[in-house]
Amino acid sequence: MGAIYESKHPLVGQKIAGLRDVETGSAEFRRLVRSLSWLLAYEATADRPTETISVKTPLGLAEGSQLIEQVGIVPILRAGLGMADGVLDLLPEAEVWHVGLYRDEHTLKPMEYYNKLPKQPKMTLALLVDPMLATGGSAVHACELVKAAGVPTLRLITLIAAPEGIDFLHTRYPEVDIFVGAIDERLNDVGFIYPGLGDAGDRQFATGSHD
Repeated sequence: MGAIYESKHPLVGQKIAGLRDVETGSAEFRRLVRSLSWLLAYEATADRPTETISVKTPLGLAEGSQLIEQVGIVPILRAGLGMADGVLDLLPEAEVWHVGLYRDEHTLKPMEYYNKLPKQPKMTLALLVDPMLATGGSAVHACELVKAAGVPTLRLITLIAAPEGIDFLHTRYPEVDIFVGAIDERLNDVGFIYPGLGDAGDRQFATGSHD
């Protein structure tokens, strides 16, 4: 069964509070998303396997380590774009794939409009990034696409999650670990996370109201 890791890092809690604040403007919101993504990706890769290497310092040789896996980043468009930048700060050599999904306002089901996944992926660990895990529909659809492309291990990094989304994802993909900044109370009657932070895409890109 996949695990759920809710971060207890004090900086994560502080930055999540900043995201929630209705007074936080788009520029600051994007900065917070980027730095939170770095912190959560750090936690999501803390247990990954490494191999020992030798490096030459100015004075001699020293042992070091490097990841064995080929790590890739899969942002779920559009809101996941800001998170991808933060994870790339931590893993600058990672492949980046893109999956474009939007949620039908009537059915709350994900609709795919863009898919840029290679037929023969090099990555062995995919970090899916999306700021909100609400109903779980988009995350499940993204997992389906990435699994079908042949990636053996998936982890989801999200900023805020609802219990309903966590349950749905683990019902469909029980092996996928979830790394989250905060788990909120519930979904409201239109499928938004409560208390949440509004629409993460609109707040990042200043494209709509977030009342």
